Amino acid sequence: MTDSSTPVWLVVGLGNPGPAYAGHRHNIGYLVNDELASRMRATFRAHKTGRADVVEGRFGAPGLPGPRVVLARPRSYMNEVGGSVKALASFYKVPPERIVAIHDELDIPFDTMRVKLGGGDNGHNGLKSMRSSLGTGDFHRVRVGIGRPPGRQDVADFVLSNYSSTERKVVPFTVDTAADAVECLVTEGLERTQQKFNS
Repeated sequence: MTDSSTPVWLVVGLGNPGPAYAGHRHNIGYLVNDELASRMRATFRAHKTGRADVVEGRFGAPGLPGPRVVLARPRSYMNEVGGSVKALASFYKVPPERIVAIHDELDIPFDTMRVKLGGGDNGHNGLKSMRSSLGTGDFHRVRVGIGRPPGRQDVADFVLSNYSSTERKVVPFTVDTAADAVECLVTEGLERTQQKFNS
């Protein structure tokens, strides 16, 4: 990524590293970034900060000068993710308004999503850690709905559990739509993305 004339977007998929967490609701951000990497025909590699795996490239049709993007999968656990994000933002000189966090959202029904700029962290440890490390909450969020836990199930147990067998059939489509929303946000802007994807 030597062309420094075009601004870079940092797209952070929030999740917990390691195979034990791979299918959890809390790891939807990782899944969306995996989909985006596959669309860019690229594989994640360790970043020199040692704190994340990244893919560097562009969105848009091959050969066309689309926006420069860094997809990141932090190697730290959700509640410490902010340090990794800050290190990457500093390395690539990305201001908060060009950071996109993809994360699970309890207050949105399963298989719906919303995109916004700024806001609170709503008890989400990943967002809380990012806000703390960046010193602001003014970054974009692609909020992928997972709904509330059934019955009296504890919220922490719910987000750190696998999708139900019924949900698992839908998740690939959810991931695909969220990846579309990220691309739209970076290439067409927030307002257009909200019109198309906020359900």
